[in-house]
Amino acid sequence: MHLLVRLPVPMEAVWPAVSSPDGLAAWWVEADLFEPRLGGAVVLRGPGEGRVTAWDVDRVAEYTFPTIGRVRFLLERDGDTASVLRFTHEPGGGEPPGSGAEPAWQARFEYLSELLVMSEGSRDV
Repeated sequence: MHLLVRLPVPMEAVWPAVSSPDGLAAWWVEADLFEPRLGGAVVLRGPGEGRVTAWDVDRVAEYTFPTIGRVRFLLERDGDTASVLRFTHEPGGGEPPGSGAEPAWQARFEYLSELLVMSEGSRDV
């Protein structure tokens, strides 16, 4: 599954949301362990134990889990005040292709967008 998510905030505001325990917990799932580096261990509630399989600070965060497979967040600039998130999900052993995950991810990204807009708005005050 590939999704293109346009976010009305700069990349710098999005990166922590896809690359930190607090950021992920705010819109997706809590992290019990998170080593922010290539090969680092990641334990997320739900997906379980996994690894950081790609890491390019401020641009790419990718996590691979035996249960849900690979999730990749690739950030790109969209002008000075917005960004594009290219999301990829390749299902793993515990989740068959076409399992209905796309609507769930779309809802998560809508929620993420709302959170980021609210957060950016509070910084402008």
